[in-house]
Amino acid sequence: MQGTTLPAGGMPLVSNHQRRRAIIATVIGNGLEWFDFTVYSFFAVIIAKLFFPTGNDLTSLLLAVATFGVGFFMRPVGGILLGIYADRVGRKAALSVTILLMAVGTTMIGLAPTYDSIGLFAPLIIVVARLLQGFSAGGEMGSATAFLTEYAPERERAFYFSWIQASIGVAVLLGAAVGTFVTSSLSPEALSSWGWRLPFLLGIIIGPVGYYIRNHLEETPTFLEEKDKTDSPLKEVIRNFPRETSASFSMVILWTVCTYVLLFYMPTYSVKVLKLPQTTGFIAGMVGGLCIMVLAPIVGRLADRIGRRPLLSASAALILVLAYPMFAYINSAPSLSTLLIFQLVFGTLIAAYTGPILAAFSELFPAKVLSTGLSVAYNLAVTIFGGFASFFITWLIAATGSTMAPAFYVMIAAAISFVGTRFVREPQYLQQH
Repeated sequence: MQGTTLPAGGMPLVSNHQRRRAIIATVIGNGLEWFDFTVYSFFAVIIAKLFFPTGNDLTSLLLAVATFGVGFFMRPVGGILLGIYADRVGRKAALSVTILLMAVGTTMIGLAPTYDSIGLFAPLIIVVARLLQGFSAGGEMGSATAFLTEYAPERERAFYFSWIQASIGVAVLLGAAVGTFVTSSLSPEALSSWGWRLPFLLGIIIGPVGYYIRNHLEETPTFLEEKDKTDSPLKEVIRNFPRETSASFSMVILWTVCTYVLLFYMPTYSVKVLKLPQTTGFIAGMVGGLCIMVLAPIVGRLADRIGRRPLLSASAALILVLAYPMFAYINSAPSLSTLLIFQLVFGTLIAAYTGPILAAFSELFPAKVLSTGLSVAYNLAVTIFGGFASFFITWLIAATGSTMAPAFYVMIAAAISFVGTRFVREPQYLQQH
């Protein structure tokens, strides 16, 4: 492989040029893919009316957010199959497949005829598209993490991985920005007629661009060294790494709840609960995405110096303590300014929690099963606690009459994940200090 040499010990070295290309390709591809995945949640209110008309706004919204959750049933399947594919065939191949599948699903939503045009086939198209997106997203995080693990220097792993989370911040920022643009520049009639489709149709561009970027990468030297050293990555993860999988699972819970409740669900919450204009929720979402985009790499750099566990535990504890008062704050005085403060606070804490988390995971599994192990733990947690979070919260608010349901959901997740952070092992170079 060009630019790769083998030292006396036999393990491959990687040039700085390869590392730069790896991080750029992973970040751009991951950001584009998450943009596809997030715009559905941002436009759930409109999709509910167009594809799930029931004569009752609450029922339609529940069906729309449940369909968002349907995609998560495929995430463990995609995580396992694409994780095995990445560990057997290659990281590059798996990353190329994920972005193409995500683009196909997003384009299907953007072009789907509404219920008024084709009846029950309209929601069926949305469900199939969400299943494709879920399968794709299931393989993305494990493959991307394994890819960067094998390019990142040991003392800079948290910094490298933090860019994956920063790219999700970019996706949230971009999705919210597009949402702000179309909702503020179009009339309600134009928005419902065709304007909501614009973010989804970007998937037509995203697919080829992302595929080109990833397909022109070089496979990681470490993967080439470890290739074919295990017959069944999934069996080895289940047999030899149950504790590592459980630890990863517990920490992902807060990560996924923060992402799907504090970021993706808030535009819907601001409209349906706080009774604010849809543009307000999108603008606040931009602030949350910007915080993560800017702060995650800073936190990653800090985690390489002081360790992963202090940052993970402290941020989980602060989210646990602040969830209730912050939701009470925006409910007592709903406005753009209070939502901006809310997203600023939680955007900072999410960056602090997620910036070092992938580095902590990467040190739990060896290269030959890394993508499979992380994909299993990550996608099970996301499916159980993230996929139907919007549905359960919407239903709980309606059933109990309490607008504080999201706060309790976040607090439970933070408590579970705080315990999980206490089992994080620091890398050897930090243990020696």
